[in-house]
Amino acid sequence: MASLADATPPIALGALDGRYRGVVAPLVDHLSEPALNRERVRVEVEWLIFLTTHQVVPGVRALAEGEQQQLRQVVEDFGADEIAELAQIEGETQHDVKAVEYFLKRRLTAIAPGDEDRGLAELIHFCCTSEDINNLSYALMVKGSVTDVWLPRAAALVESVATMASDLRDVPLLAHTHGQPATPTTMGKELAVLAHRLSRQLRRIGAAEFLGKLNGATGTYGAHLAAVPGADWPALSREFVESLGLQWNPLTTQIESHDWQAELYADIARFNRILHNLCTDVWTYISLGYFAQVRGQGTVGSSTMPHKVNPIRFENAEANLEVSNALFDVLSSTLVNSRLQRDLTDSSMQRNIGVAFGHSLLAIDNAARGLDGLDAVPAAMAADLDSNWEVLGEPVQSAMRALGAQGVAGMENPYERLKELTRGRRITGDDLREFVAGLGLPDDVAKRLAEMTPQSYIGAAPELVDYLD
Repeated sequence: MASLADATPPIALGALDGRYRGVVAPLVDHLSEPALNRERVRVEVEWLIFLTTHQVVPGVRALAEGEQQQLRQVVEDFGADEIAELAQIEGETQHDVKAVEYFLKRRLTAIAPGDEDRGLAELIHFCCTSEDINNLSYALMVKGSVTDVWLPRAAALVESVATMASDLRDVPLLAHTHGQPATPTTMGKELAVLAHRLSRQLRRIGAAEFLGKLNGATGTYGAHLAAVPGADWPALSREFVESLGLQWNPLTTQIESHDWQAELYADIARFNRILHNLCTDVWTYISLGYFAQVRGQGTVGSSTMPHKVNPIRFENAEANLEVSNALFDVLSSTLVNSRLQRDLTDSSMQRNIGVAFGHSLLAIDNAARGLDGLDAVPAAMAADLDSNWEVLGEPVQSAMRALGAQGVAGMENPYERLKELTRGRRITGDDLREFVAGLGLPDDVAKRLAEMTPQSYIGAAPELVDYLD
């Protein structure tokens, strides 16, 4: 039997790079291994430019504007040839960051070939430990993936939910608490609850900090001060890190502590969990007939039952959210721990960041497509409401309580009397109106309760939708 591992082009092992590649492809520019190397090149280039521009090392000339542009163009042009070249160098060095250093030294030699400029190459990776480059690269990668890819997709999904909430704000819905019929609401209000919850998490994610450090092998600027004792290295480090659009972390070991990553991933995982709740709720509404899956009916629901249109988008989203959260949770718990001044567990862990984001992005895509294919079925919701008049026991006993508190006679034991009428059995509108008529209520209260139906007993549900941001 031929080995599939020998096929050309190579076959992806995971689903994200296989059948779901089209959905997650935008993350490749941010969270793939080549993207990591491109960001390493960017950080090394910017550090070299920073050192020479600020004349940090006495006697070293500043790079000309054209030379700076050529170095930055190396980052912009980073593609297949550069990926292959770096792989070849790393095959010799057996060290990924050192390979980037040698790669850039080749480029700098071509940009500034004069004998008098040979020393410039020594400022590539100057006083840096690999983690100085890596932590900044990962911060840039994660920031880009959040702001450019994940957050816009998530925000668009939440906007869709909010729009559905507004459209369905007046559609009465029989609520279910503990799986049992409960006080009516509206479909719009219930969707607004989910949109509100998701929006809160998006605000937290949108306000995330992306931290970075550049302070040497154990965070002491030891090599920096040994090489150039007269420089204010903490101030230079802060200026450089902030020039990359990151927040400066002044106190670290060899590694940046990754706490910001744990915070961010916890927030995204919480968003995922709320989205999972949305998917299970909508799935249940579909099963109750409250939503019809009316678009995309060219798809096959079952290989043997032609009538079926399965809610596969929501089921797919659930599965991918669970995979994503498993990864985000382990990233959050693992990255905040490092033995003494450094161990290597974070290096292996961080290579899974893209997979965690990928499954979340895939879930968002499926949920959005699922919602886009739905139409509400108000008639089905109304039918369930009309079959559950007993839910009006609550407003009747509440009105009786208010009257009893005001001293109106005959309002004793309202809860118990309504329980006897409604618990464990179905009642009709006529049953309830007969009961209300026999209570001796003031005329205005009796009229209000007699006119009430399960469809009209929705409280302030429609107006509550307005609280959506």
